[in-house]
Amino acid sequence: MTKKIYLAGPEVFLSNARDMLDAKAQLARDAGFTPLSPGDLEIPPADTKTGHGCNINAIDEHMMLEADAVIANLTPFRGIAADVGTSFELGFMCALGKPVFAYTNMAKNHFTRIQDHYAGDVSLSDDGRYRGPDGLSVENFDMVDNLMLHGSILRRGGAIIVGDAAPEELYTDLTAFRECLKLAAAKLL
Repeated sequence: MTKKIYLAGPEVFLSNARDMLDAKAQLARDAGFTPLSPGDLEIPPADTKTGHGCNINAIDEHMMLEADAVIANLTPFRGIAADVGTSFELGFMCALGKPVFAYTNMAKNHFTRIQDHYAGDVSLSDDGRYRGPDGLSVENFDMVDNLMLHGSILRRGGAIIVGDAAPEELYTDLTAFRECLKLAAAKLL
């Protein structure tokens, strides 16, 4: 029986979402997995927008329960960090004790992205913590994203692939995804 792998990421928001989801699913099949993708769902009708959103959430959670593992795209989305939905999905899979793998197409680590956000105005404070101009502490753990995301993958024996896509290809370059699939296949198949 082939292993089912849940493909988490912000691709569902892209203008070419169907093409990207189909490409990732095919690569997963080629690697020996049965892909489960949030874009591959038939949503039951709902009377409200909130109900529609809840229906999508229920289907996605059902797919994650069926999956044997997850590959999460942690490329920063709409800001300096990973997509919040993808972060939830990664946490959900960690809580289930399932193997977790991830990739990012942004070579800059989380600390560097925060420094960029603050236009370089991050400094070491008297209490030994890095802080931005707003006084908020800034984590500096040489990780691709928040320590809860990166750490949860490493602590469970998963892997994170760091790519370096051109800005216009952050969500369409599948090089790091392919590498992540190889590692997942070597570990799970």
